[in-house]
Amino acid sequence: MVPFDDLMQTTKRDPDIDRHVGNRIRERRVMLGLSQQQMAVMIGVTYQQAHKYERGINRISAGRLYDIARVLRVPVGHFFEGLEGEPSENDLSIRQRMCLELARNFTQIPNDRHREALSHLARALATK
Repeated sequence: MVPFDDLMQTTKRDPDIDRHVGNRIRERRVMLGLSQQQMAVMIGVTYQQAHKYERGINRISAGRLYDIARVLRVPVGHFFEGLEGEPSENDLSIRQRMCLELARNFTQIPNDRHREALSHLARALATK
């Protein structure tokens, strides 16, 4: 039989897990090119609530996490990968995420001259 004190230790809220799950949600949302507002509408919550989920401020119910997983097209377990301290094979470095977001934003610039100017700027900054 498990002592009551040990049981209480395992059932306490762990904000690190909530933050980890929130970070994984944000990473996947950004990879898909969704804004927080778009995701919030898709899962039926306010923008503020989606923001609190991603920051780990509010806990996510099992049903809501299932909805988020469905919208972000990943299994629910995706949000818990890397919790044991080992990075998961699906984790992207901060630099890789920034590159993905930059590429997504770059393709949405409607003006050809602006895209060309940004490309020249990036090239100039990279060679310094």
